Amino acid sequence: MRNLMIFAALMVFLGTVMAQMADRMSGATPALAHAAVRPADSSETVGQAGGRTLSIPRDPRGHFLTEGRIDGQRIGFMVDTGASVIALNESSAARFGLRPTPGDYKASVTTANGTIRAARTRLAMIDVGGLIVRDVDAMVLPDEALSENLLGLSFLSKLKRFEYANGQLVLEQ
Repeated sequence: MRNLMIFAALMVFLGTVMAQMADRMSGATPALAHAAVRPADSSETVGQAGGRTLSIPRDPRGHFLTEGRIDGQRIGFMVDTGASVIALNESSAARFGLRPTPGDYKASVTTANGTIRAARTRLAMIDVGGLIVRDVDAMVLPDEALSENLLGLSFLSKLKRFEYANGQLVLEQ
């Protein structure tokens, strides 16, 4: 278990260093400290063919933070391309009426903090900066296991593309 945690910490560190090196090589400027969590529509642009694009700058830690809406209520996310699904902590999920019972925690999830139990759910619709995805798989994790909600591949894979370019994560629908 200790080796797994050391490995996970090393991978996070290397990912941050590599992202910073990519920025320096591309000549991009680092994200501003005050841009850590921005309103979902603040970086949205509309493409020529009617597709929507959202650019999310890196925060000082090297993470991509944004806001979304579930059932019309705002929720903060860290974009995580390594997460299979959207992961919500219990406190955030409760704001949307998702309150799993102890018996609902049937899924086993491997995180940087080890293996934990999670409750599977499905979100009818999620809106991130005008990018709307319906019928999305998600999981609810205990608050102590998940400090930030994760926007994972169950959302990202339903987009036309997502890529890292010029110091920003670009999402396109």
